[in-house]
Amino acid sequence: MTDMKGGAAVKVKTPTKGSERIPRIPFTREMKKDYTILIPMMAPIHFSLIKNVLTNSGYNVELLENCGPGVVEEGLKYVHNDTCYPALLVIGQMLDALKSGKYDLNKTALMISQTGGGCRASNYIFLLRRALKKAGYGQIPVVSLNVSGLEKNSGFSLTWPMLYQALAGLVYGDGLMALSNQVKAYEVKKGSADALVREWVAELGRQFNEKKGYSKKDMKANFQKMASDFNAISLDRKPKIKVGIVGEIYVKYASLGNNNLEDFLAEQDCEVMVPGLLDFMLYTVNGVPEKSRLYGGDKVQAMTYEAVSQYIQSMQDIMIDAIAAYPDFVAPSRFAHTKSLVKGVISTGCDMGEGWLLTAEMIELIQKGYGNIVCTQPFGCLPNHICGKGMIRKIRQMDERANIVPIDYDPSATRVNQENRIKLMLAVARENLEKMGESKKTPYLPDTAAPSHLNRSLPYHQWRRWRTEMASH
Repeated sequence: MTDMKGGAAVKVKTPTKGSERIPRIPFTREMKKDYTILIPMMAPIHFSLIKNVLTNSGYNVELLENCGPGVVEEGLKYVHNDTCYPALLVIGQMLDALKSGKYDLNKTALMISQTGGGCRASNYIFLLRRALKKAGYGQIPVVSLNVSGLEKNSGFSLTWPMLYQALAGLVYGDGLMALSNQVKAYEVKKGSADALVREWVAELGRQFNEKKGYSKKDMKANFQKMASDFNAISLDRKPKIKVGIVGEIYVKYASLGNNNLEDFLAEQDCEVMVPGLLDFMLYTVNGVPEKSRLYGGDKVQAMTYEAVSQYIQSMQDIMIDAIAAYPDFVAPSRFAHTKSLVKGVISTGCDMGEGWLLTAEMIELIQKGYGNIVCTQPFGCLPNHICGKGMIRKIRQMDERANIVPIDYDPSATRVNQENRIKLMLAVARENLEKMGESKKTPYLPDTAAPSHLNRSLPYHQWRRWRTEMASH
């Protein structure tokens, strides 16, 4: 479009539909005193620990647990259906909560994470503000939870003690999730593992409130006690199908996103293994030095991020060592080992979405004896379709034990269809369980059982022959 000004044609920008500016309502210091901050639920154990960190820092925080068809309906009403499923669910859950009548809408704020990456996690916040305006809640502030300075609010800031506690919370969350998942499938008294998780979440919250629990000394003592507590639970270790869950971070952990997948697998008499959330953080931090190595860049920044990565891994080591001390438990792998698994399979420069980590987690689960895998992915999520579903054939060529089923999650996907596909995978798993005679011997050995001179750089047939020989003794 042009306009005549002073005899010359001047270009005038034509407003496009939906291009109106959405004002940002800041979260102020005054709001901190009496506002309730709502946070969408993803990983229950981890988020409960992080909630304690925020509460101890003076914020009134509530984790949203509302679910059901109303959440999806609200998401579809205010978010375009071409937008990814997790965005639709998160925004729908928040709007459903605001419409419930439970909260004073003039004393309520929302919090959402923002990574700064090229995927949806950077854009949720803008979609959420647009949805709030359309729904008539434009006065509600949205707080960006980020460590990269994308947005700042005078009423909310991440202090160093908060960051240390939150980081420790992720490590504790991984440990509690790994231990409880390995126990709850076999517990004699049902509910023992979940009850112990609640006790530990409360105990860690108390320690954080007293400025304890997140030093390496405290973490070592806590993890030793934690592993001992779970080991003391009375179990009936009859053979069960072992199933791993991988995929896009939200649908992997959130029961709202995966239609209560873990509960469904428990009903099918399976033991479930879900890789830890800390590995995703390490994958994100590690991306900076990795890009510098592959493509060049700021060397100082790369060294700084590498130092942060090493510190986080040292905290992870404490958790792994405590769990590995008990032979009946399968300890999570160290991040460096997980990363090494994709050498020659997929480039570590592939870091959009869950990237190479998704492929690595599938390989890792197979090595640990969880070769039956559900790969959860939002329909149309291109990065995860490539690194998840797109890598299944390669993984099967590498390891014949791989029994992987990719499941798409979307408003139009029916739960019956999803569960039927998983049941087909489990039928194959049961056949394999009978053939291998797992009730008499375990064909899988822990990675730590290998001598130091045998590592993943060996050809697969040599590695497998060694493991077969060891299992037969």
